[in-house]
Amino acid sequence: MAKPKGGMTVGEAGRKGGKSTLKKYGPKFYESIGKKGGQKVKRLIAQGKKAGAR
Repeated sequence: MAKPKGGMTVGEAGRKGGKSTLKKYGPKFYESIGKKGGQKVKRLIAQGKKAGAR
């Protein structure tokens, strides 16, 4: 794949941002946002089941 003008692909930029976020906030940060996302999905599934039962 050709490199864009900036010399970095989107994937490389995402990886770089993820690494700097990990360095700044630590692994517990990713654990907490993962847990929040899982809880949100759980609520959405329950709402969908509830709406489908009507």
